[in-house]
Amino acid sequence: MPFEKIPNNKLSLFVVNQIEQMILRGILSPGTRLPAERNLADRLGVSRPSLRDAISILTNNGLLETKAGSGVFVANVLGNAFSPALMNLFKSHDEAVFDYISFRRDIEGIAAERAAKQASEADLDVIKRIFEKMVTAHHKRDNSRQESSLDAEFHLSIIEASHNVVMLHMMRSMYDLLKEGVFYNRQALFVNKSNRQILLEQHEKILINLVRRDARASRISAEAHLDFISKTLQENIIAEKHEKFAQKRLEIEILQKNNS
Repeated sequence: MPFEKIPNNKLSLFVVNQIEQMILRGILSPGTRLPAERNLADRLGVSRPSLRDAISILTNNGLLETKAGSGVFVANVLGNAFSPALMNLFKSHDEAVFDYISFRRDIEGIAAERAAKQASEADLDVIKRIFEKMVTAHHKRDNSRQESSLDAEFHLSIIEASHNVVMLHMMRSMYDLLKEGVFYNRQALFVNKSNRQILLEQHEKILINLVRRDARASRISAEAHLDFISKTLQENIIAEKHEKFAQKRLEIEILQKNNS
């Protein structure tokens, strides 16, 4: 009979392919620690030597990295999308903030439209679960840090549900810059009580449209959400400038009073 036994090294290639797919699809993100060797080998149904061969191949390909005493982790495959000099320019010029939001508006509008058409029920369940966490965080006091973190998770889960791997990795890189405060302080959006309520309602509207599989409404609600963020940040910038001028007038008033 024309059958051949599968060599052990072929098993390692199956493992390589499975882990590559999980990294490509964003299931395993940079910094994720893989399960311990014995546990992972059992889950994959392969021998530990086959698993070691696979990990060696993935490490040589720059997808995994081993940290002594800590384990095996997904490497930072995203890298830095922008040079440090350019990131400093972003931080110091307001127009970069609004160009960033405009870019997100375009991409996330497309992602929401695609997700409404292509998301699986499991994809939608992930988005629902994140939104439920957002509701819980919303009802806690002084929880802007968690709310801003869940906000990023919510938007990334929609991009994941759009099933476009290029879009996913590009936007994950952009969100990493946002986490580092390159563009603006996300937490500041959640400090104002009325803003928090509006943002939660906007996220809920996006979710409802996705569940209804209404592609056009999903895109419009995602774009409206980013428009609101842009408008709020613009108002914050103007308010900060006004406050600076008010402080200067107050200083002059105090000086004049002391000299009189």
